[in-house]
Amino acid sequence: MAARLIDEDPALAHEHALAASRSAGRIAVVRETVAITAYAVGDFALALRELRTFRRISGRDDQIALMVDSERGVGRPDRALEVGRAVDRASLPTDVRVELAIAMSGARLDLGQPDRALQELDIPELDPDTAFPWSPGLFAARAAVLEELGQDDEAAQWQRRADIAAAALGEIDADSETIEVDEIDEIELEDESVDEPGEEADDTEDSDAEGDPASVQEDDDEDRA
Repeated sequence: MAARLIDEDPALAHEHALAASRSAGRIAVVRETVAITAYAVGDFALALRELRTFRRISGRDDQIALMVDSERGVGRPDRALEVGRAVDRASLPTDVRVELAIAMSGARLDLGQPDRALQELDIPELDPDTAFPWSPGLFAARAAVLEELGQDDEAAQWQRRADIAAAALGEIDADSETIEVDEIDEIELEDESVDEPGEEADDTEDSDAEGDPASVQEDDDEDRA
């Protein structure tokens, strides 16, 4: 439920996560979920505590970028940089490594260091010609830093790249969920009124059609009840 609600109602998602933690507080994914929802509602101190617990239980650095951002949220950008530098970036998955670079760049901006913020984003994954899942966020972060540096034209160019990458990835996601049916072959049954022994009716949208045997059978069952 927390995963379903996090985008549309983060406060309610957080309540679900807290409820889960009361009965399963020693499970890593539960503490991770509490941390994510706490971050979403702006409770950065709780997010930090839960992230540390998640890290201790799981032994993973999957949420290191969120830890850096949470340190920023409680007003400790210096500490945020220390947390980010303490991990071996080479051991991180690519998407986590990119998220960490963006968080570190944000901490540099908090400290009034836009030049160094830009340097944090100079990573191999910064490929303007290819759209990866992390590209829109990375491009947009670079645009924000360039704008802070007063390089408005270049900032606009990177923001356009971010928008194009997001649109391209959205089309790919939509295509991956679409099944195109070219032709449907109808097969005539010798006797549609007789089911094989033990055979269950198909659970499809057509089962609600007028005169469908499955619909009739369901109505009969309800009448007997």
